[in-house]
Amino acid sequence: MPKQQISVALHDISASARRSSLAVTLGWQDVRQRYRRSALGPLWLTISMGVMIATIGVVFGSIFRTPLAEFFPFLSIGIILWGFISTTVTEGCSGFIAAEGIIKQLPIPLFVHILRMLWRNMLIFLHNLIIFPLVLLAMRLPLHWTMLVSIAGFALLVLNLSWISLLFGLICARYRDLAQIVTSALQVVFYLTPIVWMPKTLPHRAGLYLLNVNPAFHLIEIVRAPLLGALPTATNWIFAIVMAIVGWCVTLVMYGHYKRRIAYWL
Repeated sequence: MPKQQISVALHDISASARRSSLAVTLGWQDVRQRYRRSALGPLWLTISMGVMIATIGVVFGSIFRTPLAEFFPFLSIGIILWGFISTTVTEGCSGFIAAEGIIKQLPIPLFVHILRMLWRNMLIFLHNLIIFPLVLLAMRLPLHWTMLVSIAGFALLVLNLSWISLLFGLICARYRDLAQIVTSALQVVFYLTPIVWMPKTLPHRAGLYLLNVNPAFHLIEIVRAPLLGALPTATNWIFAIVMAIVGWCVTLVMYGHYKRRIAYWL
């Protein structure tokens, strides 16, 4: 039975991959529509995030007594990545709900709507990423070859966000209240994850326990650490890889089983 469910899910995902150009076009259209008649478009998000990073950096850098040259890059890439993760997960919850009209009228593979949402948020992420090199320039910090490792880390991050968005989108199509629970949970995870505070500020034992069981930390660290001139630990990689494998296996079974019901739930 699970093999049949996985086969159904993989067929839809492969069909969606063949229609990836449609997802890209729709994602571009979403961004253009959202910032229609705006002079700066999505750069408004970049500007507001830059102001927020500058404000938090000065305040929390003083509170934690951390050199700004060390804290600002850590904070900036952390907030940029968290914005991408939290927005993707939140919008993933409504991935199928937002596409209700299309799902009920056109025979498009359903995973296309998740790809559309992922591509849209990746475009916004790339806009916000402009802040990081500006921070490095302002702090007079050099570039490192280790930064190239972040490409593999980002690919693994997107792989994990894909199954999370698909799974939450499926469940939220049936149980609409879950979206509010996810939003509240993300707020808690934000404070438990080293984004506006650095791991070295935690006591040793409490820090190890808090970080090792925090999926968000590992997903952020496999991208952030190389950009800061370090390499992610083996624990970071193993956690992210195992999370992707187990998550996709569970998601494929559930998606294959309930895929045909999504249109009725909407």
